[in-house]
Amino acid sequence: MAFRDIHPQAPTHVLIIPKKHAAGVRDLGDEDMGIIADMHRVAQALAKKFDPNKNGFRMVVNNGPAAGQAVAHLHCHFLAGRLLAWPPG
Repeated sequence: MAFRDIHPQAPTHVLIIPKKHAAGVRDLGDEDMGIIADMHRVAQALAKKFDPNKNGFRMVVNNGPAAGQAVAHLHCHFLAGRLLAWPPG
């Protein structure tokens, strides 16, 4: 599933969340690798909708508190609509 973040960090900030629970990437087994593929397919659809001029977007998966993960359920942030600086932290 995907929906807008309630604390957006970019004009377009959508969370991509798998229905199957996993706290983070480390908790996925070999049988769960389709979840990552599905998240990328959702990002492709979001890119078509929110980045039609192909300016660029970012996908972020935070794993653990030191990386900024505030919710212990695997999710991906889709960010677009502004210049995204590097490095991100």
